[in-house]
Amino acid sequence: MDPVAKILGADVELGNVIENGHAAAMPNDRAARLLLAQIEGVPGSGVGINPYAVYGGYAGYASYGSRGGYSRAADGAQVEHDPQDWGRKFLTTNGGCAYIDLGHLELCIPEVRSARDFVCHHQANLALARSAREAAAARLHDGQRLVVMANNSDRLGNSWGGHLNVLITRELWRRIFERMYPELFVIAAFQTSSILYTGQGKVGSENTQPWVPYQITQRGDFFECLVGEQTTYRRPIINARDEAHCGPASGGLELARLHVIFHDTTLTPVSNYLKAGVSQLVLALLETGWCDKQLMLANPLDALTAWGHDPDLGASAALADGRSITAIAHQRLFLEPVKAFVARGDASCVPDAQEIVALWEDTLDRLERRSADDTEVLARRLDWVLKRELLSRAIARHPGLDWASPAIRAADLRFASLGGDGLYDAVAAVSGVDAWVTEAELERAQRVPPEDTRAWLRTMLLRQAGPRGIARVNWDEVCLNPAAAREPPLVVRLDDPRCHTRADVQSHWAASQAGLTQAGPIPVAT
Repeated sequence: MDPVAKILGADVELGNVIENGHAAAMPNDRAARLLLAQIEGVPGSGVGINPYAVYGGYAGYASYGSRGGYSRAADGAQVEHDPQDWGRKFLTTNGGCAYIDLGHLELCIPEVRSARDFVCHHQANLALARSAREAAAARLHDGQRLVVMANNSDRLGNSWGGHLNVLITRELWRRIFERMYPELFVIAAFQTSSILYTGQGKVGSENTQPWVPYQITQRGDFFECLVGEQTTYRRPIINARDEAHCGPASGGLELARLHVIFHDTTLTPVSNYLKAGVSQLVLALLETGWCDKQLMLANPLDALTAWGHDPDLGASAALADGRSITAIAHQRLFLEPVKAFVARGDASCVPDAQEIVALWEDTLDRLERRSADDTEVLARRLDWVLKRELLSRAIARHPGLDWASPAIRAADLRFASLGGDGLYDAVAAVSGVDAWVTEAELERAQRVPPEDTRAWLRTMLLRQAGPRGIARVNWDEVCLNPAAAREPPLVVRLDDPRCHTRADVQSHWAASQAGLTQAGPIPVAT
């Protein structure tokens, strides 16, 4: 079977706390709500909550709890809410959305086709979070400070997610989760060794793991089983949530979405480019029927600990056939068949496939050599290498510091701060990381949706109708309020993420405009 376009999505939770003259120990629900209030958007489907009513006058949010159940809205009505999906707003700027998940501001990118666009919209989300933090900070009392971090752990035993989503065929989904074919174990193995370029790095360990000075990944200590639908406890390496956000595709092809909760949130553009692009290529290859059982690990959880806790990259883990292998060597076992797949010209569903493969191979080569020059290049590409270099230099300059020092643990958290004091932001400001995309591309991603996915039409409908014209909106539908009383709402289905693009809208608009809107044609952004 030919692979489908590997449409990408991502939802990233942020660490957010309000400090009162000292470091707060837990993510702060009020902080998340203050941040969300600064983000303009159209209310999503949700479960009956109108964020505009809640945030009217910025007075209503305090009455809302964070543990689920029922709360009282501004008009006194009792409404149900989901603490893992509260106050969702779809953005009329670029088609993404924002909401609150268990006290964290969560930002989702619009659907994109390429790893390059993935980087652009991830960066756009970070820019949105910075702007929201600056605006929300002005509402704090004296002595309070709003901290927002693009990370996955508070070093106090709490972790939150940064999820990657990839469009796959329903047939591949069935092979993974219903038939328990080797694909499940091959994907688990791939994700486990991919920490080499997807980790943000972390000082120490958590979740009862033995202490280490520094490790590659923030999420690694929190995975406790191989597969499951849960995301906030006993976390699985492979998440089985079957939430496709799409209906029947053209030609009767059934689609599904692989929800990847494994990866760290990373800030370097190259890390995000490889995270997205290599995942696209491996999944596309699996859809063709390729599956090499020799890549399976004997125990992915053990391998994750062994590889993740060794930033010097010498640790080995057992393959299912009993051989021992390093993480770098394991990634090369995926690289070679993917290279052949791309060389045959079969990877047309993944934009820039040759560039992704070349960067992947070069990064593995440099990780293996680890010369001074290689480390300098890698620090510009990979979060965990950059963070390790920064903290190692601080320890070298101050003999009283070591990896267990509170100051180093604090600096570890500051690496991902989006509040002007972040170590990553300071390095990026002086061109200390590889930008990979242009400033013009980043600026466009903040105000224009992707043109080659359904995000285009969804965003244009939201702009055309405005908040009062939208009855509900989700990834795969927009429900428009009727133009006249007693008329039924008009539901615009967006079942196929690959369709409803700018080209589709422009070529078919004349035929489909009747009934979609009474306010004239959809404006085209530039």
